[in-house]
Amino acid sequence: MTDRARVAVVDYGAGNLVSIRRALETVGADVEIVAGSEGIATANALVVPGVGAAAPAMARLEGQGLVEPIRAWIEAGRPFLGICLGLQLLYDGSDEDGAATLGVLAGRTVALEDPPTLPHIGWNQVERRRDHPILAGVPDGADLYFVHSYAVAPADPETVIAETTHGGPFPSVVAHRATVGVQFHPERSGVDGLRVLANFVDLVVSDGLPAGRGAEQPATASRAS
Repeated sequence: MTDRARVAVVDYGAGNLVSIRRALETVGADVEIVAGSEGIATANALVVPGVGAAAPAMARLEGQGLVEPIRAWIEAGRPFLGICLGLQLLYDGSDEDGAATLGVLAGRTVALEDPPTLPHIGWNQVERRRDHPILAGVPDGADLYFVHSYAVAPADPETVIAETTHGGPFPSVVAHRATVGVQFHPERSGVDGLRVLANFVDLVVSDGLPAGRGAEQPATASRAS
């Protein structure tokens, strides 16, 4: 247990870092913006935000020497939050541009199914599929803010905590062990978005996220094949 969460937010040129930093500080975190692996050494939690496409994002992370440190962080069971593209990068690859991504969770990023508009921009309901402390105090069906055209398709449906519908349903919150990902932008989602970030920070402080990758999750199988 720690008195305050020391959160490293990864700067790889793909996120609104000012808004994310302010939101995390509002809910009680000490925040450092980091652009290299040396910046995460003293952190309790790692946040990877992001907008845009997977291939350039992975190229920037690789160029900054962050790909393997992020993989190692997640596989060690340390608290991680991926936001929007930061969620999508957790999986094996993206159908948007064919990029191979971090591969720490099994599945892919795929196009939204039958969307009435693209991109999906604006407020939409996040409907809980199973309980998880990341959504404590957030009403089921709360409106949160989205900006995206692709979404994740996890191999393990048990990791899907909440879904949102834009044409077809897509996962809007996923969690596996100490790794959490949200497709919406909590830093732009008002009181309920701040509640999600506060829950993450509280879980870091209380050691409330279960550590360890677990034998049931084939996190690195795709990279070895």
